[in-house]
Amino acid sequence: MIHSLQDHVAIILPENGLEEKLQQAREENRKLSVKLGFDPTAPDLHLGHAVVLKKLKQFQDLGHQIIIVVGSFTARIGDPTGKNKARKPLSKDEVQHNAQTYINQLSKIIDVTKTQIVFNSDWLDALSFPEAVQLLSKVTLAQLMHRNDFNKRFTENTPIAMHELVYPILQGFDSVKINCDIEMGGTDQLFNCTMGRLLQEMHQMSPQIVMCMPLLKGLDGKEKMSKSLNNSIGLTDHPNDMFGKTMSIPDALIDEFIDLTTDFSSEEKKQLKLKIENGENPMNIKKLIAKNIIGQYHDQTAAEHAEQFFSNQFQSKSFEEKAFEPARIASLTHHENKITLLELCHQLKNDLSKSAVRRLIESGGIQINTIKITQPDEKIELIPSMKIKIGKRAFFELV
Repeated sequence: MIHSLQDHVAIILPENGLEEKLQQAREENRKLSVKLGFDPTAPDLHLGHAVVLKKLKQFQDLGHQIIIVVGSFTARIGDPTGKNKARKPLSKDEVQHNAQTYINQLSKIIDVTKTQIVFNSDWLDALSFPEAVQLLSKVTLAQLMHRNDFNKRFTENTPIAMHELVYPILQGFDSVKINCDIEMGGTDQLFNCTMGRLLQEMHQMSPQIVMCMPLLKGLDGKEKMSKSLNNSIGLTDHPNDMFGKTMSIPDALIDEFIDLTTDFSSEEKKQLKLKIENGENPMNIKKLIAKNIIGQYHDQTAAEHAEQFFSNQFQSKSFEEKAFEPARIASLTHHENKITLLELCHQLKNDLSKSAVRRLIESGGIQINTIKITQPDEKIELIPSMKIKIGKRAFFELV
């Protein structure tokens, strides 16, 4: 059991902490409280989030108590992003909308009916100012500067706002309030999770252990998977999109995707990696990965249909041979039948932000009737039967 729980975990702190916690739970005849905190900063979960959620599911299957801490307070102040700048705070309405969407999607991986879901605004909103100052007094500036991005920004004379320094302390206080045994997260959350250990000790509690999962790289093969970077595969993506996106990953990511995104058995994963080493066409392995992913979040029938769609759509070279999705644009119903390319593409692919569409246009990712257009503000006359290709996988025909 202990080996299964440790599979693919990047960091366990302290090193023998998991074994000790499991032994403690056995001796006390109780469940372990396993925490995952998230700030609902975007409404969709993706395969990167699923890496941690799948590990939580293992604990849940063994009978332990999963506690999801929704950062309903912390999302409203903004977490340092690790990219030398603070993340934009959210409004209360945005937090509530995104949190509900997250919770609905959790059921794709964990049993929500057996999961405790709490909101940190319940205790953080209730703190008086003297109580908040007393909490902050338990942590020194020197301890906070051990966080790599704080240290880097300080060294480079890049501004660090006071609320950013407070954020890890508030996340750590969550662990105190729920009496957490184990906190899960990605490796980018190591510092914040260890803050929970520190504050629990300050409150004369047994400190939680920290388990950090590796960060799944996105479709670009460089940055971690993130919707804001437009390099993610969402858990609610259409099966055809899931398949196409998986097929687009660099070959160097195949092993990582086998380990972190599929539910193949250990032996099956080993055999797939062996096939790659022995010269198997990477495309064949990617197809198996794509079908496995779709099977997890949709079903096997959807996986088979997505593979067929991909073969029909992308393994033929002619633009005219593609299967174009019928589409209507609101402007066609008005006297003005011209629209900027940016607005046209955004209406057709409203799952992409306007900034993402703009980048796609400027990088040459848009074609209209086989002609590539790279000016986002160019006016396009809307004509029925016009064919538009957006990126690598989206094809539309105006009706």
